[in-house]
Amino acid sequence: MARIPDFDDFFSRRCVWVNGPIIVGAGPSGLAVGACLKENGVPFVILERSDCIASLWQKRTYDRLKLHLPKQFCQLPKLPFPENYPEYPTRRQFIDYLESYAKHFDINPYFNQSVQSARYDETSGLWRVRTSGNAEVEYIGRWLVVATGENAERVVPELDGLREFSGDVMHACDYKSGEAYRGKRVLVVGCGNSGMEVCVDLCDHDAFPSMVVRDSVHVLPREVLGKSTFEMAVFLMKWLPLWLVDKILLVLAWFVLGNIERFGLKRPSTGPLELKNTQGKTPVLDIGALSKMRSGDIKVVPGIKRFWQKKVELIDGRLVDVDSVILATGYRSNVPQWLQESEFFSKDGFPRMPFPNGWKGKSGLYAVGFTRRGLSGASSDAVRIAKDITVVWKEETRQTKRLVACHRRCISQF
Repeated sequence: MARIPDFDDFFSRRCVWVNGPIIVGAGPSGLAVGACLKENGVPFVILERSDCIASLWQKRTYDRLKLHLPKQFCQLPKLPFPENYPEYPTRRQFIDYLESYAKHFDINPYFNQSVQSARYDETSGLWRVRTSGNAEVEYIGRWLVVATGENAERVVPELDGLREFSGDVMHACDYKSGEAYRGKRVLVVGCGNSGMEVCVDLCDHDAFPSMVVRDSVHVLPREVLGKSTFEMAVFLMKWLPLWLVDKILLVLAWFVLGNIERFGLKRPSTGPLELKNTQGKTPVLDIGALSKMRSGDIKVVPGIKRFWQKKVELIDGRLVDVDSVILATGYRSNVPQWLQESEFFSKDGFPRMPFPNGWKGKSGLYAVGFTRRGLSGASSDAVRIAKDITVVWKEETRQTKRLVACHRRCISQF
């Protein structure tokens, strides 16, 4: 028999009316939408589960991290990076930029508000967003903007025997520096940008990393003749078909990096840009990992069969001594955990419609930061969302003012 809530339960949840959009997430995407709304005079509320803006950057990134793309492709709408910033800003510089961005637009998120559920109430035509924190609160509003992004939760794979392993095990989101690993044999599971960069950092701190490469991977030079590879690709895409741009990028990669298969890396049959567009797999931009593979400082090993107490058994039968394991196994969206909606978002937590049509759903639902195109994609969607909401908000505001004015006139006449 279902439990009937008592009187105290019924009134324990505080309800807050939001005269504008409810934005979930105070990362770069949420801040970008907020800034664009501010410029148009539209009120909003940003709910953030952590105690700071951009918690992924502030709490789950390593010290040596820099933006992988040139700064002009990473700045948010309405406010560029400071002119004295380098071409590839550091982690600390990017955090400072985001904090100054929030201050410049007077964006003040509600921190420690972890969204438990969000659903659209068909009867009232409003979104109801329940959060937990110091107290349970329900925010009610006309629009919901999902800005929790592609990297909300860490991915930890099931690896046979890992619980029996006696060494340290951590996800890359908890890794800060290789200082604690000096002289240690470290197994890095994953060969994406994070896995490669962690391996380089471990080498710089005199550790001995081995990188597990289970799948094929595209590795491109970050720059060709002093020019950003990404910037070059963006330029070529304006004039050439995607498949031809992929061919050009791979030829340039071969000239600059050589044949990467000699290091144990195998390229996918699908081109880097096509793979990014269709499967969301980002190519690795090399910042020195290949040279350390060439010198033998980074060893490439195949997939893992199982862990033992102090060793790992590889799928080729080799046993390797290991002191520590770092899981550079990526992140995923957490939208399905709290958003009670299945038409706009798919089970993997991404909009069903591909870019550039995945920013707007039905009933006032929007998504920003899910384009698989980094900060530039998030920024373009933020501008679209703010513009779309502003048009409706201003029209509804004008209608409300007319009704209030008419009501007052009627009263005075009566």
